[in-house]
Amino acid sequence: MAEPEKQGQMAVLKDAFALTRREKPLSLLYCALLFVVVLVVSIIIGKSLHHPVYFGILGIPLSLLAAFFLFTRFANTAAFSSIEGQVGAAASVLMSIRKGFTTTPAVAVSRNQDMVHRSVGRAGIVLVGEGSSAVRQLLIDEKRKMERFIPGIAVTDLIVGDGQGQVKLRKLQKTMKKLPKALSKNQVREVRNRVKAIGGMNMPIPKGPLPKGAKVPRR
Repeated sequence: MAEPEKQGQMAVLKDAFALTRREKPLSLLYCALLFVVVLVVSIIIGKSLHHPVYFGILGIPLSLLAAFFLFTRFANTAAFSSIEGQVGAAASVLMSIRKGFTTTPAVAVSRNQDMVHRSVGRAGIVLVGEGSSAVRQLLIDEKRKMERFIPGIAVTDLIVGDGQGQVKLRKLQKTMKKLPKALSKNQVREVRNRVKAIGGMNMPIPKGPLPKGAKVPRR
């Protein structure tokens, strides 16, 4: 009987394969072509060195590795494409960050479905807005609220979008991880407890493939 962790990894890989095939159908063909190209190059190198069989066998795992690496890139792109433009897409990306941040989605929401999500980590409090241009006012109000109830803690605000000064959805995780650390681990726990006491709207976010697909398939 397979171990639960292995079963989980296989399920994630299966989901990533299905998602990639649906969003980027030609990507699997490109992966197969890369496998063949790497294998053929290995055999050609082997022939030039008079060891075609040895290099052919050696080329199989190398070809698999190259094809799998390309597949991970396509899988990540497909995951983002599948939720881009949906309500709560930024929250899905934030909640898929497994280490370093604790995210509370939709702590502030407008009638136009503009929303602000709140993450707490070593960078302090990070407020992420998504929606129309009106979300900026939601961010300002939420930032003032944080500075009033939790003074002295760094509060960073980001807006997800394709406009100038905004963070693209697919770059949100990387941007979050690059934020400078301002708190110790003990301070992070204290801030999380204080933020939890403040609360927020915390509306339910539509489930999407990204929370499991953003970093899959894992090596």
